[in-house]
Amino acid sequence: MQSQQEVSAWRPRVAGVVEVFHARFTEHSYPMHVHDEWTLLIVDDGAVRYELDRHERGTPGDTVSLLPPQVPHNGSAATPHGFRKRVVYLDTTQLDERFIGAAVDGPDLTDPVLRRRVGRLHRVLAAPGDEFEAESRLALISEQLRQLLRPRLELPHAGPGTATGSGIARSLRELLDERAVAGVSLEEAAGLLQAHPAHLVRAFSGTFGIAPHQYVLSRRVALARRLLLDGHPAAEAALTAGFYDQSHFTRHFKRIVGTTPGRYARRGVR
Repeated sequence: MQSQQEVSAWRPRVAGVVEVFHARFTEHSYPMHVHDEWTLLIVDDGAVRYELDRHERGTPGDTVSLLPPQVPHNGSAATPHGFRKRVVYLDTTQLDERFIGAAVDGPDLTDPVLRRRVGRLHRVLAAPGDEFEAESRLALISEQLRQLLRPRLELPHAGPGTATGSGIARSLRELLDERAVAGVSLEEAAGLLQAHPAHLVRAFSGTFGIAPHQYVLSRRVALARRLLLDGHPAAEAALTAGFYDQSHFTRHFKRIVGTTPGRYARRGVR
């Protein structure tokens, strides 16, 4: 079967919404990556399988998946003909960090009312000028998500960052966040944190479920996505986000997003 893809991305003028992303993929597989935002995902055709915090999950068409920020995940088609999905990336004004653990424990929500509400939100977000309606629908969705997750807040959960070495891993993550664009070598990080380079890699990977270099790349791609949606040229986005050159940028952007920066930027114009 020939690989096919359809991608559309844009940033609506709706408070709390960072990005809207619609895609159809037949063969693309997402590598491990992270987002700064909540990923609210519905699948319209096919199914998606993914790993979140070292647990295998799946998103058939009758569920709503809520993937929390800063928790690594990947994704691939669970059916031979691929999948078609719609995603809204929400900032933490809609759901604060208290709900991350609850979402890690159960990211796939089977609720017909929520599923219909998210579908209607996407239809409104695709129509410029209906921002007030979109804000109203989003308010109801955010409230329902909090209601669904709140009973889990008191339950014990492992969550990311509980493995041995989490302290040094968190220190490394803070350093990588500070130097995501400028970059930092493993040797320099080891010197700054007073730890052996191999220990840093093992601690970070064991704690967060993603290798340090994958984490940095996903943060750079996330910055580039924002720049492209703001209208910056791909070459400028690559340089600003810390990529070595255009080919380096394009290769990693396509692996994580599923399309090239040029196509993403063109289809992002609304």
